[in-house]
Amino acid sequence: MKKSLTNNIGLKLLAFLFAFMLWLLVVNIDDPVDTKTFDSIPVTIEHAEVVTQDQRSYQVLDGTDTVSVTVSATRSVLEKISAENIVATADMRELYLESQIPIEITIPGYEFESATANPRNVQVKIEQNKSDTFPITVTTTGTVRDGYVLGNVQADPERVTVNGPESVIDRISKVVAQVNVSGLSEDSSIDAVLTYYDSDNNEISAEQLANNLGTTGVKVNVTLYHTARIPVTVDTSGVTAADGYSISEVTWTPEEIQLAGEEEVLDALESIRIPADAVDITSISQRTEQTVDITPYLPEGTRLVDENGNNILVTARVAREGTKSFDIPVGSITVDNLSDSLTVSGYGSGDDLEVHIGGPQEQLNSLQLSDLAVSIDLKDCTKAGDYEVPVTITLPSDAADCTVETSVTVTVTLQERTTAADNTAEEDTDNESSGG
Repeated sequence: MKKSLTNNIGLKLLAFLFAFMLWLLVVNIDDPVDTKTFDSIPVTIEHAEVVTQDQRSYQVLDGTDTVSVTVSATRSVLEKISAENIVATADMRELYLESQIPIEITIPGYEFESATANPRNVQVKIEQNKSDTFPITVTTTGTVRDGYVLGNVQADPERVTVNGPESVIDRISKVVAQVNVSGLSEDSSIDAVLTYYDSDNNEISAEQLANNLGTTGVKVNVTLYHTARIPVTVDTSGVTAADGYSISEVTWTPEEIQLAGEEEVLDALESIRIPADAVDITSISQRTEQTVDITPYLPEGTRLVDENGNNILVTARVAREGTKSFDIPVGSITVDNLSDSLTVSGYGSGDDLEVHIGGPQEQLNSLQLSDLAVSIDLKDCTKAGDYEVPVTITLPSDAADCTVETSVTVTVTLQERTTAADNTAEEDTDNESSGG
């Protein structure tokens, strides 16, 4: 029987297989195979020159430049593997269908049974490259130091040649170099980064774009101008009144403007003079206004700080012989007999009231606007609303022989006076509404 056992090869193989299975069972119980998924693994494109050497470019689509990787390995190995250990590559030489590159997963230094990428392929769009040249538009942010304004801002170079996928190049509408000028007080050259925009002013990613500026990049040369407030004078010698009238006053606003320019030029300026031939006010019998553009009279090398502040309003006032005219600000009106429950919220358009005073010339010559007492009586205005009321003008005693020759009214707007209790009640109502 002993000889039978030792010579039976089948029994020996059976025993070996049993032992091997027992060993596998023990091993798997102690260190079983498991799976684990690692997200956001970046995919590296290899041998991209297969495409780029032919003046073509590629673009990874649909976020397939990162993948999830499911690794199958023993539990002890999985515990040691991190996302940083996983290498995902896509070899451009294996491109098929002109859009798919298989992804290969390796985990250097670790033994594993399998590693699968999801998705399994990188999707790419391949197209011809194109070059185009664009002017560089400069934009600025921030504010220069007080006493200065921005002068010329110019990109260096002024144009850039951009190369990239044809579809991307065709979308470019403008190229912008933006610089921050906060606190600048002298001419400067500032490094800038180019940003690309489409026709809808949406930023275009520069990831696939290259330009001809190399490592030099683009600089923006910023020139600053000094600023100064300069008086405005108007030659009024050509302003005339109609027969029976005289020019009582010619004024203009603004009386000064803010100019920007070289410091030496501004320091030499005493005023900006508007000549007589620019003011066409002749033979007038009532107050007349004319707007004059001051831009043609600015010295060379200067400009307005406010480009929209170029208009000077010239106003000529007339008086009949033996009269004098005044423009009374509505804010100077004294209000009498206003109900305690009402308050004045405004006066019509808010324009000044034109008043003509007649009398001996000697008394008129000494009469000033500040001598006039102007008031309205609101005793008959008992409710909120708009009222047109007469304006009472009282002359001083040294103008006793003068009279007001014009009847003047003003529209006054009244509204209910708000008390502290009303405000508190309104706040309580608002709080209840927001809380409820």
